[in-house]
Amino acid sequence: MESSRKENNVVPAVPAGFRSPLCSGWPCSSLSMACVSTQTIFLYLVIVFLSLHFVFATLKQRLSPAITRRLIRLLHRRNKFPAAASVFLRKDAREFLDSSTQIENKEDDFGFKPYMIRKAETINRALDKAIPLIEPLNIYKAMRYTIFAGGKRVRPILCLAACELVGGGERSAIPAACSVEMIHTMSLIKDDLPCMDNDDLRRGKPTTHKVFGESVAILSGGALLALAFEHLTEADVSSKKMVRVVKELAKSIGTKGLVAGQAMDLSSEGLDPNDFRLEDLEYIHVHKTGALLEASAVIGAVIGGGSEEEIEKVRSFARCIGLLFQVVDDILDETKSSEELGKTAGKDKVAGKLTYPRVIGLEKSKEFVKKLNRDAREHLQGFDEDKVKPLIALTNFIANRNN
Repeated sequence: MESSRKENNVVPAVPAGFRSPLCSGWPCSSLSMACVSTQTIFLYLVIVFLSLHFVFATLKQRLSPAITRRLIRLLHRRNKFPAAASVFLRKDAREFLDSSTQIENKEDDFGFKPYMIRKAETINRALDKAIPLIEPLNIYKAMRYTIFAGGKRVRPILCLAACELVGGGERSAIPAACSVEMIHTMSLIKDDLPCMDNDDLRRGKPTTHKVFGESVAILSGGALLALAFEHLTEADVSSKKMVRVVKELAKSIGTKGLVAGQAMDLSSEGLDPNDFRLEDLEYIHVHKTGALLEASAVIGAVIGGGSEEEIEKVRSFARCIGLLFQVVDDILDETKSSEELGKTAGKDKVAGKLTYPRVIGLEKSKEFVKKLNRDAREHLQGFDEDKVKPLIALTNFIANRNN
């Protein structure tokens, strides 16, 4: 009986040196044993998943949105490649696909997208604490509605990047970064009013005065302006630096900055472009848009402890990207839809405003964008190669944005 059992359990001999292709090259001791266990299959699947994750994390900053969308469609066809598709449908992948920019900087491996997201999240948390929902409730609601309605946070990120460029720490510049965003938001509220540009749409949402009424919009704008300077004083810097920073910011929004540019912009409506000098158009843009961008960078450099030479180089750089920002704005107003822009498209043309495409033509305006991009980069020469990367990438972001 015992002998019979042994005979029934005899395992056929395996030729010497036999290797199963399913066993990754290890010799099988028995054909009755499964060469690939459930655990091994699971391990292979984990390795494949992690490999796909690594490839996506490495390449997503180098792929254009258009190429990535095509890749998503390929991987997300029904019943095909579900594991790969799941990797690309993570939240950060969707954010990347929904990006409104096409950064054309082939030599840069900086990783600007996660940098922007990280800095914007830091600024948003600080703004959330700085603007609580308290009495007068309607005013604070309007302030929060506008400042958290979206936006790229270019100015505060510029402030933080300039601070770090000259050796300062991010934390010391956060109050200043929040302040410039508050002032920028105030300027948008005022700019949209019926007595100014009379706009109903901003960042894809109804403008503040459309939601809360003109009186609340005006008051909330004034509140943001006052809070900006109050919040700025919380920066942990010397009295000397604080005085300089306050003066720089105040100058950028008064009659030597934003107000001057807005005043000339309004007075130029309906004028014949042939009767207007290119220098006058540049004056509008440098003051209305460029001044606050310039101040954002200079303030960051001052707080970061930059030398006078470094601060002036940062100022020259920011002056270029300030004008660059507005020239791109003029081009987008001519070439994009309201849905793409998140604000009313073509309103400058309807209002008869002087813009670069109207004065020098669309193609020459695009060439001017390229020149300003090059000029901005030149002003950053001499700074640390790694610390300058965020500003170079930010310049490309501004030049290639789609809204």
